Amino acid sequence: MLQGVPLTLLVCVGAMLISVVLGLAAALGRLSHSALAYGIATFYTSFFRGTPLLVQILLIYLGIPQLGPVPPAIPSGIIALSLCYGAYLSEIFRSAITAIARGQWEAGRALGLTDRQILGEIILPQALKIAIPPSGAMFISMLKDSSLVSVMGLWEIMFLAQSYGRSSYRYMEMLLTAAIIYWALSLLLEMLQAHLERRLHGNRPA
Repeated sequence: MLQGVPLTLLVCVGAMLISVVLGLAAALGRLSHSALAYGIATFYTSFFRGTPLLVQILLIYLGIPQLGPVPPAIPSGIIALSLCYGAYLSEIFRSAITAIARGQWEAGRALGLTDRQILGEIILPQALKIAIPPSGAMFISMLKDSSLVSVMGLWEIMFLAQSYGRSSYRYMEMLLTAAIIYWALSLLLEMLQAHLERRLHGNRPA
């Protein structure tokens, strides 16, 4: 079943990158003074946090074709995971940004910086340190939830486990193998998260 690992990682890495962009955009929208940006960001986070991921996957993979375009399975899986976890990350990023003292903004303005410069050069670097641990937990959850894209017929870990279990009548062995593979990948993500935290906080091991 290791042949399913590259596809699982492809879906997860693609979804992680897109979800970070979506999450940051939605967080800034929630903090914006624009009623339109606030409304769109609030609807997005509410809908994708309030509906099951499996329903979202099926809406994209089975529902969109009724409107005309037929999206391929891999992009559909990446988009579904990105939309769902982008909504969760938006709340993490919003909380991290608001956790930075307002005095940082005032100090930046006193130096003649624009709000965009203050956000990019002062606020976001500090907010990143706060956001890394919960974001890491979200990415580990995304890795596990990527098993749901097996309903699209993608040859990822869970799909192969079910296929081999069905053909050999050895569901226990196949599912346990899949569980161990997911666990190993989760451990790798935990190690990466710990490394990033050490670098951001300057506590590098000797």
